[in-house]
Amino acid sequence: MCPHNIHGVALIRTLAVKPDILLLDEATSALDFQSRLAISDDIYKIIKKEGKTAIMVTHDINQAISMADRVIVLTKRPAIVKNIYEIKLTNKSTPLENRKCSEFNEYYDKIWRDLDVNI
Repeated sequence: MCPHNIHGVALIRTLAVKPDILLLDEATSALDFQSRLAISDDIYKIIKKEGKTAIMVTHDINQAISMADRVIVLTKRPAIVKNIYEIKLTNKSTPLENRKCSEFNEYYDKIWRDLDVNI
């Protein structure tokens, strides 16, 4: 079974107990880039179909913007909320398609600046 199917099965098994909220903590971090894109689309579609609320913890800015309605940026430890972005993309669709929206790069640049990453 490929990793793509394993994650889908795990999510379906979690949904079987009918949780009110899902916590996805670095759910795709162990996957290669192509698998991460595919499973992100699957997770997104399942969550939308089931009408569930999900809290996703990720260090992947692209994934956060493409999947979320809201991105909350935290500071370094001790973590406090630095900024909250309501993600409003034109023609919002699947995560893969959302990366093509005109506003995507604007959100990316703002969030990247919030992270205070020194290169």
